[in-house]
Amino acid sequence: MDPLEPHSWKHGTVVAGVPWKNPVGTASGTFNLDACQDYYDVADMGAIGTKGVSPIPWEGNPSPRTAETPAGMVNSVGLQNPGVDRYLVDELPRLKSLGATVVTNVAGHSDDDYAQVVERLADSPADMLEINVSCPNVSHGGMSVGTDPKALNRLIHRLRGMTDKPMVVKLTPNVTDIVAVAQASVEGGADALSLINTLVGMRIDITTGEPILAQETGGVSGPCVFPIALGFVWRVRKALPDIPIIGIGGIDSGEKALEFLYAGANAVEVGAAALLDPVAPVRVARELDDLLDSRPELADLLAQGKTWK
Repeated sequence: MDPLEPHSWKHGTVVAGVPWKNPVGTASGTFNLDACQDYYDVADMGAIGTKGVSPIPWEGNPSPRTAETPAGMVNSVGLQNPGVDRYLVDELPRLKSLGATVVTNVAGHSDDDYAQVVERLADSPADMLEINVSCPNVSHGGMSVGTDPKALNRLIHRLRGMTDKPMVVKLTPNVTDIVAVAQASVEGGADALSLINTLVGMRIDITTGEPILAQETGGVSGPCVFPIALGFVWRVRKALPDIPIIGIGGIDSGEKALEFLYAGANAVEVGAAALLDPVAPVRVARELDDLLDSRPELADLLAQGKTWK
């Protein structure tokens, strides 16, 4: 199978009322339009998840920002981006002109940051907004707002009143009880959930005895997190049978994507795999499309916006 060959998609899905031509999107932070459009037609993806968009340009963290780890990587890039104003006049119009379904990731270091970005995006051509609640948040003592159900509920409730766009909350796995934060998001007004974001980890340089990353710790992603992410999706689906879920974590094949769908996800996103193989997202989508041929009951449920579990 050549992922660059033209393909007629057979099995779509629906996430929070938004049709995806197939159940595979790109995960935030791993897609760059200038690079990826040279490898595949971005309109072939179920959705394009953009890099986090902040109210003003963010430079990101100092280097070194990345380190390899068995079956994955650790990164502390720090959500470097040119800010929402640049996004609205550059990347978003280009993506829409290419026919992409766009999930715009929203980042902030305070509740007001999130609100400023959502206000700017409320009337934009973005199809969905994904609220990245894993950012260090000064409104909550530097802790991620996504680790505190009460703070998370207040934030999502505030943002819900600012836009009619379908709003996805991207959950951090670095919590004691993922179900509690998932419920807080839904009660605050989330239309869907995406999970999981990266896990906290680190690498040590054994020649110096010091952390490799300048920020010391970073987010772990890649195949090593796959069974962990799958377990999180399974638990959230059991607790919240009706909320749309986008599964993320270690997906590098159609078979792994299929496991997420059987765990109760409506769709999935491919992230770290695309950093090794630029065409990984569309390859996974093609593989999954063929696998769904022999699973008509699952394919029919997805097409209706329903899930296996």
